[in-house]
Amino acid sequence: MAALTERRAFLIVMDSVGCGGAPDAGSFFNGDLPDAGANTLAHIAQACAEGRAEMGRSGPLRMPVLADLGLGAAVRLASPDHIELADASTDAVKGLWGAATEVSKGKDTPSGHWELAGVPVPWDWHYFPDTVPAFPPELTALVCQMAGTEGILGNCHASGVPIIAEHCEEHLRTGWPIVYTSADSVFQIAAHEESFGLDRLLKLCADLAPHLHAMKVGRVIARPFTGTPGNFKRTANRRDFAIAPPAPTLLDWVQGAGRATHAVGKIGDIFSMRGIGALHKGKSDADLFEHMHRLADQAEDGSLTFANFVEFDSLYGHPRDVSGYARALEWFDAQAGLFLAKLRPGDLVIFTADHGNDPTWPGTDHTRERVPVLVYGAGTGEIGLCAFTDIAASIAQHLGVPSQGPGKSFL
Repeated sequence: MAALTERRAFLIVMDSVGCGGAPDAGSFFNGDLPDAGANTLAHIAQACAEGRAEMGRSGPLRMPVLADLGLGAAVRLASPDHIELADASTDAVKGLWGAATEVSKGKDTPSGHWELAGVPVPWDWHYFPDTVPAFPPELTALVCQMAGTEGILGNCHASGVPIIAEHCEEHLRTGWPIVYTSADSVFQIAAHEESFGLDRLLKLCADLAPHLHAMKVGRVIARPFTGTPGNFKRTANRRDFAIAPPAPTLLDWVQGAGRATHAVGKIGDIFSMRGIGALHKGKSDADLFEHMHRLADQAEDGSLTFANFVEFDSLYGHPRDVSGYARALEWFDAQAGLFLAKLRPGDLVIFTADHGNDPTWPGTDHTRERVPVLVYGAGTGEIGLCAFTDIAASIAQHLGVPSQGPGKSFL
């Protein structure tokens, strides 16, 4: 067996790939509809089995690699009333499997990731009302002052593509930023990369972030785009300015022990660069998996790689694209197989998620769900129902690093 200093760990978050069954789902909503009954994985599998997810793919949902690690069993454990995934049988499971339950009072990205990293959120997030205007006058005035404009556009709850389409022409004419929020604790600013300026947008968001964080708004998000009205495109230069975690996370524990840490995707943004050694970004999830394949070969002994694959959520969950979500899951599964084949003895991999985003559900918001926990490199068997924080504790144990959070290792 590999020595503690030789072991490596890879924590891979499939953003929004929930598996239903959250005991408090009825307290979370999409509009007026509670999330009770939402199940991202099971409902996608059901749509595939019934021939309702045939765009760019066909037939039952096939995820043989993660099914071998126990994905189907995890779905059944989290919410036993829902259907099984194709290729899933507990008789053939080759990993540890379970389902994790979140305690933080949010179904958002920071809450999920922080808790997976050992730190539940100790406060209630601030959410802006679903009214027009959504923002208090003093906040709007501050944005105008910092942006050097006479006003803002939007000032409401909205999705990014529709609100840019609605205000693109006026934005290009006036130079006013497009400012909006959602059911998450976020403050988002969209602006044209050339006419408004990318550096100007990023500076505006960075300067506003401390004021929003003081209000317990989780993230200020820069949403740049290019093009013309009717032919615009959001770019890969999005930047999240997230409030810092309230306590040291798994990344800090590992780095504090003198080990290397790698952040793939938007992990650096989510954790405000705390505990981050090397940052690996890309324009797509395909780019991010190229980093993962490279890190399977090159990541240092004793290191932690923490990755977020966001496109399940951003491209398919929020737009409620069931076929697209299914395609992404099947692509990810194939890449996961290639990745696992590159690993060394002593490596630990945990596949999990941060929340749900059921593409069959009404509305456009995340859904409150349990998440699968699939473990490669630590034997086989059932973990059972566990806490998000148990994932951090388990990785800390594997690496021989003291755990500083409330979680308990399932290894």
